[in-house]
Amino acid sequence: MLDLKNIKKNYRMGVIDVEVLRGIDLSFESGETVSIVGPSGSGKSTLMNIIGCLDVPTEGTYFLDGHNVADMNENQLADIRNSKVGFVFQTYNLLPRISALSNVELPLIYGDRKNLRERSMLALEKVGLTHRYAHKPTELSGGEQQRVGIARALVKNPSILLADEPTGNLDSKSSKEIMDIIKNLNKESGITVILVTHDLSVAKQAERIVSIRDGKIVN
Repeated sequence: MLDLKNIKKNYRMGVIDVEVLRGIDLSFESGETVSIVGPSGSGKSTLMNIIGCLDVPTEGTYFLDGHNVADMNENQLADIRNSKVGFVFQTYNLLPRISALSNVELPLIYGDRKNLRERSMLALEKVGLTHRYAHKPTELSGGEQQRVGIARALVKNPSILLADEPTGNLDSKSSKEIMDIIKNLNKESGITVILVTHDLSVAKQAERIVSIRDGKIVN
């Protein structure tokens, strides 16, 4: 489903080129769960941004469903993000003044608004939070806020779920609940799950662990 070959990424810092990714070769099968681990500065977040079409490589090829993402313009990348990729963030990124349901509806506002309310409630149902749909984020626990974040990522029925430290701000009980939800979603819907995490107990729950250090895959 995803195939990255010789992915390199450089950033210009003044007169110096900083090499963040140094030739990544990595493939993902449809429906599998993969954890990407590595120390701070290893390049794992940069790799995730490229996988999620938030950035493009300096060199290399990245094929997603047979299309070379590395050659796409910003509009094409946005189309891929909107149709194929759901994002879950460590800090939830919810709007505090609107309800859980309204937060889930946001990805649909500028696209296909057909059955907007029904689709958003279904997404909340998948994460077991329909009974809290009218509550604002400040009225929800951290685990509940992350469930809203997952529902928002799912509302467009993406084929890929990218989760960046999805349990990083949660206690152990809430972390387990979130990981159980993610694993059940993978099992029931076949969504491809890619986790970026520093927590080895979280990483081990995936089918495969990819370790990155200094911009290279080491294991």
